[in-house]
Parts: sequence; C-alpha cells; structure tokens
Amino acid sequence: MAAIKHTLNRDLFLPNDERLIGLIYVFKAPKKKKGSFLCAVLNTTESPVQARVYQVKKADRGESYKKKLSWLLRDLKVVDGKNANKETAEFDLNFEKLYKWVASSIDEKESFIACLWRLSQRYLIQKPEFVNVPPGLLEDITAPHDQNQKSEGGDDISIEDEDYQALSSKEESDLELLMSECKVAISNAETFTDQLSRQLSVLDGANIHSIMGSEDQVLNLMRLLDEGIQQAERIERKLDSYDNILLNVKEQMEVMRDKDMLVKIRNINHQQLLEELEKVVNQLDLDVKHVDALVNGDLATPTGIYECTRAAQALLKCMNADIHQALKRMGAVEEQQKRFSKLSVSFSKRVAHHLNNLFIHQGNELGETLSRFSGELKMPIHDTMQRELVVYADLMLWLKNTDIAVFEELAKVYTVNMQKMYTRELQDFLENAKQRLMGKSEKGNKYATLNMGSKLSGSSTSLGKISELRGRSSSMQSVDRASLGSDQDLAQRGPFEQTLEKVLSELERVCVAEQDFCFKFFQLVEKTPSVSDAKGSPGQHNVSADDDSEVWTLRNPTNVAEDYFMENLGEGLLQKRSTTQLRQINDAVRSMMAALFPTLETDLDNFFVFADQRDGLNSMYMLVKLSAHVNHSQDMGSFLSKTFGNCLVKVKRNFDKYIQVQIRGVEETKVSKKNRCGIISFVHNFEDFANLAERIFKGSDRHADLEKAYAKLVQVIFEQIVRVATEQQKNPREVVMMENFHRMYSILSQLKLSCLENERKDAKQRYWDNLRTYTTTLLGRPLEKLHIFFEGVEKRVASGVKPEEVGFQLAFSKQELRKVIKEYPGKEVKKNLEHLNKKVEKQLSEEEHLLEVVWREMQDEFIKQYKHYDDLSKKCYPDMQITLDFSIDDVLEFFSSIARSH
Repeated sequence: MAAIKHTLNRDLFLPNDERLIGLIYVFKAPKKKKGSFLCAVLNTTESPVQARVYQVKKADRGESYKKKLSWLLRDLKVVDGKNANKETAEFDLNFEKLYKWVASSIDEKESFIACLWRLSQRYLIQKPEFVNVPPGLLEDITAPHDQNQKSEGGDDISIEDEDYQALSSKEESDLELLMSECKVAISNAETFTDQLSRQLSVLDGANIHSIMGSEDQVLNLMRLLDEGIQQAERIERKLDSYDNILLNVKEQMEVMRDKDMLVKIRNINHQQLLEELEKVVNQLDLDVKHVDALVNGDLATPTGIYECTRAAQALLKCMNADIHQALKRMGAVEEQQKRFSKLSVSFSKRVAHHLNNLFIHQGNELGETLSRFSGELKMPIHDTMQRELVVYADLMLWLKNTDIAVFEELAKVYTVNMQKMYTRELQDFLENAKQRLMGKSEKGNKYATLNMGSKLSGSSTSLGKISELRGRSSSMQSVDRASLGSDQDLAQRGPFEQTLEKVLSELERVCVAEQDFCFKFFQLVEKTPSVSDAKGSPGQHNVSADDDSEVWTLRNPTNVAEDYFMENLGEGLLQKRSTTQLRQINDAVRSMMAALFPTLETDLDNFFVFADQRDGLNSMYMLVKLSAHVNHSQDMGSFLSKTFGNCLVKVKRNFDKYIQVQIRGVEETKVSKKNRCGIISFVHNFEDFANLAERIFKGSDRHADLEKAYAKLVQVIFEQIVRVATEQQKNPREVVMMENFHRMYSILSQLKLSCLENERKDAKQRYWDNLRTYTTTLLGRPLEKLHIFFEGVEKRVASGVKPEEVGFQLAFSKQELRKVIKEYPGKEVKKNLEHLNKKVEKQLSEEEHLLEVVWREMQDEFIKQYKHYDDLSKKCYPDMQITLDFSIDDVLEFFSSIARSH
C-alpha cells in the first residue's frame, strides 16, 4: 500500500501542489467489482487550506492512474461507519448524494475514517457528522499532540505519524548544494555521512541550547494561549445568548407575517366586492333618455327609430347582464329587473302595433306596380318597400330576442300580405313570356322544327310516327344535315334562349332580393354568434347581449335606411356577395320563401312544359340554362335553388325523352340488302347532331348529361352498325363493321369531344377487333397454329403456373413448340400475305380508302404478334434458343414488297 501511495502522490497530486494524506482501497456496495482508491488530499498552496477527497481508478490501458471523481471535504455531511459495535468493512460517505463503499479491510476503513476526522477537525468550521463509529477510535484521535509537531517556522504539520514524504523542489536544491560542498559526497558516502552526522550533532546542540534559552518565551506563549481560549469561550457564550434572542425574534416575525397576509386578503376581498358592486350598478343602470325613447319615441322617423333602437339595445343589455346568481337575489337587483321587464313589454307592444299597420299598408299599395311592367318582360321591383322596412331590422331582432310570440305573429302578417302580390306578379310574368314565345314562333314557323328530309339509301323510315311523340322533331337519322347545327338554325332558336334566360334571371333577381330582405329583416339564423363587448368606432356602438344574441350594429341616424340598403340590397347584390361570406341558409329562410312564393315551382313547370311542346330541342336549352342558374347560385340550398333544382329534374326527364326519340330513329333505320352498303347514313348524321349539341352545351356544367346522351347514342349506333352489317348481304359482315367503326372513330377524333373519349377508344377497339376478325377468320390467319399455342401458354401462366415451368407440360413442351414453328417458313408466310392482300383489295369499299391503312395495320399487328410470341418464347423457354424461321426485317420486307406490287 505504501508503494501505491508513493506512486499516486508522485504522479497525480504533487504536480498539482497537493499532498496525499490518507488512502483506502474500496469497492462499490453491494457489488465488489472494479475496485478504486479513495484519497484524502491537502492543498497547502490555497488560502485557506483546501482538503479534498478523490476517487482514483486505474486507466483502462497501462499501469497509470486517473482521477474519476472529486469532492471538497467541506461538502461532506455524514460519515456512516454502519455499525459501532460490530466490525464491518462497509461505510458510507454522504456528500450531495450518498456513496456506499466496502473497504478491503477493517483496519484500512478505520484508518481512513480517522484521517477524515483529523482533517475535518483541523480545517473545517462546519464539521461532518460521524455516526456508527467506535467512540474509542475518535477519543484516541482527539488526544493532545506532542509539542514537536510545531515546525521551526510555526506551521502545523497537518497529520501525526505521517509516512514518507517526497522532497520538495527547495529541499532538492538545498541537498544538491550541500553535496556540491563535499567533494566525496558521491564517491564516498560513508565519509559524507560522517560529516553530516558531525554537523547534525553541532546543530542539535545549538538547537537544545536555543530551546533552553527560550523556555520563558514558551511559558509566556502558553499563558497567552490559555487566555485566548478563555476569551473564545466567553465569546461563544455571548453568541449563544444572541442566538436565543434571535430565535424569539424569528417567532415574532412569523406571527407578524401571518397577520400581514390576513390584512392583505381582507383588503383584496373588499376591493373585489367593491368592483363587483360597481359592475352590477353599471350594468343595471339604464339612462333616462333611453327610458324616454322606449316610452315616447317616434317610430316613424329615421332619428326616432335610431333612438328607439339604441334604447332597446341598452334595455336588452341590462336585462341580460352577466351577474352572479347570488347577486341576482338581491332586492335592488330584482326590483330593477322587474322595471326592465315592464319597459320591455310596453315597448314590444308599441313596435308590434306600428309594424303590423305598416305591413298591411305596404301590401295594399304595391298592387299598383303591376301595370308598370305589362309591356316588357320584367318583374316589378320592390326596393322602395324594402328601403322603408329595412330600418326596422334591429328592432325586429330585439323582438325576436325578447318576445318571440310577437315576432312570429309579425312574420305571419308580412307573409300573408306579400304572398298574394307575388303570386299574381309571377303568373302575369310567365304568361307574358309564353305570349312572346308564341308570337315569335308564328313569325318563324318554318324553322320551328327540324327538317325531316331522309337521306337513307334504301327504304325510307316512318318519320310521321316518330314525329308524333309529344310534338318533337324526328330522329337523328332523318335530320337534314344542311341545316342541323348551322348558324342560321341557332339564330332562329335565339329568341327562346334569350326569353328563357330573361325569365330565370328575373326570378332569381326577385327571389334573391326578397330572401336577403327577409334574412336581414327577420333575422332568420339558426343560432346567432356570441360577441364580446367591443369599443365601436364613431357612429357605431357594438353591444353583446348574451350567448344567443346577434351583434348590434347601430348606424348614424341620418340616411340610415340609405346606408343599410346600399350594404345589403340592390342590383349589385350578387356581384358584392361573390367577395363576402355567404349567408347562412337554413330551414327558417326556406320556409318563409316557400310561404311567399307558394306557386313558383308549379308555374315554372307549366312554362317548361309549354316550351318543350313547342320544340323538342328546347329541352336542351332549358337544361343548360336552368342548370347554370342552379349551380352558380350564390346561396346553395336556398328556396330558389331548390325550386330550380326540382324543375331541373323534370327538364332532365324531357331531355332524356328527346334523346330517346333520336335513339328510336337510329334503331328503325333500314338499308338495302342488294346494294353495296358502305358507310351507313346515321353515322354521317351523328356528326351534325354532336355539333349542334356542343354549341348549346358549350361551357355548361350539365355537359355530363350530354355525355351520357352521347354514350347512349353512340352505343345504339354501334349496335345498329352490327345489325345493319348482319342484315345486308352484299358485303362481308366484318367489312361493314370495320369500315363503319373506322368512320365512327374518325368522326369522334375530328370532333375532339372529351366526353366521347371512351367511345372513341371503343370505336377504335371495335375497328381493330373487326379488322383482326376479318384478317383471321375470313381470310385465314397466317400464324394461326402458333397463335393458338401461345394463347394456351398465356392461360397457363394466368392460372398460376410459373413461366419457366410451362415447358414441362406435355401440351406445351419444347418439342411441340418446334413442331409449330416448322410449319411457318418464310416463303410460305410471304405467299399467304400476297393472297391476303388480293382479297382485301376486292372486298374493301373505295369510300373510306382503307386499303393502305388496313395493310399497314396488318403489318403492325403481325409484327406485334411476332414480338409477343418471341417474348413468350424467351420467358417460358429461357434455356432454348427457339426463334421463328423469319425475322422482323423479313416481315417488313414481305409487306413492303407486296404493297409496292399492288
């Protein structure tokens, strides 16, 4: 242990001007693994002297040591020896946290604890607590020290019975100087030792003589030390008395602190009570001028209405004041609330009586406006009435919040008076629109329906029977291609389109204006938002009544009606609302509008039926226009939007019936069985019909309905192409289908209708299918056996067989594939292709000029099949280098040479 202590002192502590005082080898409890050293160290260069405890561990590699943890001795709180009566190697050191150690031996533990005791007694003011330490051990440690522990300079030797200490740098230099003075110090140690002994004897004698001469001084020093100890004891007694006095002062200060807290709490409670009472008084204080306005205010002038509205708002605010339930039971509060209730009932009766008379008066006078618009297609404007009534909107809201029964009765009076007027206006307006359609139709009667001239080759269609269906125009196949969809035809139908747009726009204008008026005037909202009190700008005053109240917005009394009307009504309403929040449309709004316009949907249905009977094509115009007004409505879900939507359903049915008539015309088409068929007539006529429909539905949101009609028409045309191809006998069935489907594909591609993209692809697919059928079934497939073989291979792969395992099946073995390939040498394939080209040239018509197209597509299809077979062969037979007898370049040369020869 001494050697380790010397090593640690030399390597770790002396370079930092520290001295190792105590050392112990320990393990962490309860595990005894990876031991370390606890070192008690002094640093005498610091002032005051610092004592530390280090945990030192051996480095991971090598024999060197390193400091792991460090604690100041003054931070040591408790030294626990675990058991004072029983010897144990365990002990605890409590710094900021508790560290449990197990010493390698009991003697080392006791020695280290004794070292810590000595250091704490000598260098610490606040000494740690030593518990569970044998008392005899501490008593021995505290025994008086010998006088020889005083050094010549008066410095304390910190610990008795020190082990060997290394020389300091000054001691080393002095030793070197001494050795340099003796020439034989190195060569003859004995002579140097004798010389040192003689000098030491001389110095000892001088030292003894000096000590004996200073005995009186030592006695005086001891006397002074005794007096100092007595003085220190007196000071300690005084300090103890001061501590007792301060202890009493502390208790008194704590009592004073508690009393001060009680005083503060009492003051806070008084202040809060005062504030709450002031708040209640302010909330229940209704100004005298407001009371006068509620009792005697004029409800016929803008200024009077404004003052009454302010007074009503102030009254509602007082009645709905946010007061604690306990305060509401106060006698003064209850008396004030009764006063407010009487004022509210009295003012409610005054407002209801005034508005009731005003509604009746307005309804009786507005009948005169009907004669003003009898000469033009326009509904009367009721902005004057709405301007006069809208200034009472805030009072209606007040009635709704205070007396709902009176509010509902006023709404009923308004509805009854206005319903009769709107019903009469609507009927006259739609009758005027019908007369305009009839007048203009008579002038252009020859253009009222489509030309029925048939362009079919062969027997004609019974057009009269089709035309009798609801007075509509005949089928698409009988339409004169020279006039259908032309600019002249659209110009002839322009008056109906203009009249229809005018009817819908006027109805929308009137209904939206009335709906907005009712919405604002009758406050038709399901739940009004809660708004907190806010400071208004000059001319405005916002008041929050309660959680179910509307925002009160008071305007300057001058021109109040003008300002309100400009903000909420008028011709520019729709444009303005496109940039503002849409109003909430609910059942209350729709119910009131339904009561005001009870016959609107029926009258509109009659008008649409009349227009549809005049001309079947009108159903297309009505579908487009009515749908535009429904979809572009500013209030989705409003009464007008729902009414238009219901009418739109019926118009859509008429449009479907019109399309059904066109479908019947295609289905009843007859062709000659003796003449060459070529392109069927209804295939040509479909292009003209699509042009007309696209012009009508251009930019419409209902284009999807037209797309469905297209799909039905094209589907029927496709079916009828198959029927006609089967009935005629001059051409092969596949040739007729191939040419007509090719023509349909060309028409759909030229029209560039996105809605017919699927049909265009279907036509193309049918064209290709019939082309393949024509080339394989009627004329023979050049690689038919090879095709059948690989078709079976694909089915096996689709059923779950791995591609590389197909060759192990008997029907699709490698030998079978080689047999099939041998049947198609290059010369034989070319000969078959030459024969195929001659047959194609004879059977195709010159109208479509499909010979080159068919031949080129046959070449591409043949190459594609070739690549497909080659890919399947490489995929399913990877180890076999199986290829056809001819290459793709050979196939290209075959087709090219045949095409040049013809």
